[in-house]
Amino acid sequence: MQSARPLGELENNAEFIPRHIGISEADERHMLSVIGEASRRALIESIVPRSIARTSEMRLPPPATEAGALAELRAIASRNRVARSFIGQGYHGTITPPVILRNILENPAWYTAYTPYQAEISQGRMEALVNFQTMVCDLTAMPIANASMLDEATAAAEAMTLAKRSVKSRSNTFVVAGDCHPQTIEVIQTRAAPLGIQVLLANSHEEWSERLAGDYFAVLAQYPSTSGRIDDLRADVDKVHAKQAAFIVAADLLALTLIVPPGEFGADIVCGTTQRFGMPMGAGGPHAAYLACRDEYKRSLPGRLVGVSIDSHGNPAYRLALQTREQHIRREKATSNICTAQVLPAVVASMYAVYHGPQGLKRIAQRVASYTAILAKGLEQLGHKPRAGAFFDTLSLHTGEATQAIVSKGHALNANLRVGWDEYIMVSLDETTTRDDIRLLWQVFARPGQALPDFAPFEKGVEPAIPTALRRTSAFLAHPVFNTHHSETGMLRYIRSLSDKDLALDRTMIPLGSCTMKLNATSEMIPITWPEFAHVHPFAPREQLQGYAELDRQLREWLCQATGYAGISLQPNAGSQGEYAGLLAIQAWHASRGQAHRDVCLIPSSAHGTNPASAQMVGMQVVVTACDASGNVDLADLEAKCRQHADKLAAVMITYPSTHGVFETQVKELCALVHRYGGRVYVDGANMNALVGVAAPGEFGGDVSHLNLHKTFCIPHGGGGPGVGPVCVVEDLVPFLPGHATGGVPGQVGAVSAAPLGNAAVLPISWMYCRMMGAQGLRQATEVAILSANYISTRLKDHYPTLYASRNGHVAHECILDLRPLKDTSGVTAEDVAKRLVDYGFHAPTLSFPVAGTLMVEPTESETLEELDRFIAAMVAIREEIRRVEKGEWPQDDNPLKNAPHTAASLLKSDWTHAYPRDAGAAVLDERRHAKYWPPVGRVDNVWGDRNLFCSCVPMSAYE
Repeated sequence: MQSARPLGELENNAEFIPRHIGISEADERHMLSVIGEASRRALIESIVPRSIARTSEMRLPPPATEAGALAELRAIASRNRVARSFIGQGYHGTITPPVILRNILENPAWYTAYTPYQAEISQGRMEALVNFQTMVCDLTAMPIANASMLDEATAAAEAMTLAKRSVKSRSNTFVVAGDCHPQTIEVIQTRAAPLGIQVLLANSHEEWSERLAGDYFAVLAQYPSTSGRIDDLRADVDKVHAKQAAFIVAADLLALTLIVPPGEFGADIVCGTTQRFGMPMGAGGPHAAYLACRDEYKRSLPGRLVGVSIDSHGNPAYRLALQTREQHIRREKATSNICTAQVLPAVVASMYAVYHGPQGLKRIAQRVASYTAILAKGLEQLGHKPRAGAFFDTLSLHTGEATQAIVSKGHALNANLRVGWDEYIMVSLDETTTRDDIRLLWQVFARPGQALPDFAPFEKGVEPAIPTALRRTSAFLAHPVFNTHHSETGMLRYIRSLSDKDLALDRTMIPLGSCTMKLNATSEMIPITWPEFAHVHPFAPREQLQGYAELDRQLREWLCQATGYAGISLQPNAGSQGEYAGLLAIQAWHASRGQAHRDVCLIPSSAHGTNPASAQMVGMQVVVTACDASGNVDLADLEAKCRQHADKLAAVMITYPSTHGVFETQVKELCALVHRYGGRVYVDGANMNALVGVAAPGEFGGDVSHLNLHKTFCIPHGGGGPGVGPVCVVEDLVPFLPGHATGGVPGQVGAVSAAPLGNAAVLPISWMYCRMMGAQGLRQATEVAILSANYISTRLKDHYPTLYASRNGHVAHECILDLRPLKDTSGVTAEDVAKRLVDYGFHAPTLSFPVAGTLMVEPTESETLEELDRFIAAMVAIREEIRRVEKGEWPQDDNPLKNAPHTAASLLKSDWTHAYPRDAGAAVLDERRHAKYWPPVGRVDNVWGDRNLFCSCVPMSAYE
């Protein structure tokens, strides 16, 4: 009989910390003995400079159990009020098909995957993204689309800059229809100002005509407009093209199933959101925006583009195309700093289209349009005639002095309406609208004693209010993928077949340096689909969003404790957006002191590519500073550059610990030096997983940092998005955090994201992580991450030397393995090793960044010792394979590394002609302990893919 256990021990077992951290006390003792340190504390003190070490603990609540934290968060969520939303404005109720909700949005096989930079282990999610691109191209009738953007407002701002660099017009004026979504206008204005672009609004038909007769490089129109109007834009496009300018359309994809698509009337760029294709409103995000353009613009198209290439066996294979466009390669010459996308929401949207198919989407749209027409007829009977004209899902009504009374009556009946211009109310319907909702709206608008209209007569004879000339006649989504998987069984198996092709954290360690692929705990993920978080509109009345307000307040407080900063904004919906917002804050601070001329940004040569790209986006001049032989910032060169640009120095951007994975010992001196010359210090938060609890950038001299909540604070990477990039600042920069006038939060710096809280719906993940870890757990996570990196570096040093280390040979939370000498001795490159790791069932470490010919490994604190040892064993086995090549046992051009990865089909071929045996190609280390991963394709030909650019669904004939 088992003896009873003490209550205290039972409570301790319910703690989250040992669930999150994969290393036990016994594991830790073993790892320390390998490294040669007596204790974890001794290891940390030998690595983190004592000059920057925290002197006090973070003030956080004591760690809660998983159940306790969920209960606490449930109480916070209950303070949000889920009303019937008729606000629209780019955010709509939608029904996520349960097969997609459970098997994609809530499935770790999809949400724990990384950006598909390693094509061979990303074929599933890239097929889903090609479906997304095809869906956008078909619905907009444009030839090419990218794999998603951060939100509609950001996409519109990117469309503006894409047009600026693509058209012949040399004007600096951008004309925007006043009937665009207000949050889109606000983000465009924020983005345009530092680039010297003048934004001219056209708030009436007359003003629009007047603007189009003037000088500009591009115009933007909403289609349908934010007030619901569907304008015939064909004549306007001709006028714009006559000016050698671009016509940009922000279009609703659901409406485009019924109305003439922009590509058919000559639009140059089309942007918008796919939110209503199955992604809940989530108080503003995450949602996948889209950006499509003319074929001539494709090499300037920002964001990611998934293309079709061939593998080493001649079979079709997907890859990220035209990667030379990306900011991490082009740096200060980059056209955009957007290095992430919204992959998980993009996958949901594409699968929504796959599941419903063209006929299903059209049925949904026709139902929405018909219900809107019925609503209009009933409102007209009640004396509220909508504004004349064509409409799809939104009505605009002049309600005069009764406006506020009607809105208040709606709130009392749990219905949210939108107040537009003076004395106007706008009402938007969506996929979730029912007959009862329409009756509710009639009740809201009815005067006392008025009888409500009868629904029945309208159902028989009311047509959607779309004129014949604007009705779509062209086909869309004709590819078999959108016409095959309409049963739940078929859809389930299609989703499973794609996820089986990929490697995500649910199957293996992803040892990517700088990217921090750590546990995304199930208890952290559960709240994101709670209705109180998922089904609220970002511009609902503030009293209905008290739960989000409390979540925002608490999470900002905790993150301030973690970073040592005075203020934080959670609005930026990616790390790149956080960088951008931080530089805007520095720029605005200088301007407030009469020093707007300060525009030089010093950036070390080792910096992340987003740093110089963000600097150029705010109009700063990038000056590169040198690094020394150890990978540290060269302080002598930095001081020389500070002195040279003293009158114009705005900021210095550094990453800490450094991009090379080392704690630089003179970081406090660096910060003091920059401050002495009048500049501010931006500390990139990409490597914050090595700092939390042991050092704080806001304490050792940083003025601004962005955080990556999708790295250090456990929001999953989602295959390359969503992300959250909060911007953190010291006290005197707090007034320059991003505002959001549309969301009722005006500020000295405008909005950088469409919604006030950016990707609000995923913030509960980081809240849960902090709440369950507490100060002690967060510090322990940091220390174990450093311990694990040093364990790997030590175990592999005789096989692959670590390129950069501190004087005692230690590294921070990641280590750079130097594979460059192998090319001379064996012909093997770092890419060959990366591809060979796929055969051993691992996602490769970060390849050739920040140094070409290297692999940067970051294990994080979440991996078990067993998994660390399995990775080490794979790397050692690969080194032994390289030695066989060095000895001449295998040819340099025909060995397991050069031919990796090996598909099952290639190993089963009867005519095996390689110089090594089949079982060597299969690379099974220990089949008893770990399931074999079979890559779905051989090595993908990158050059072929760029020379033969093709970014839509592959014709079925290609597989024959």
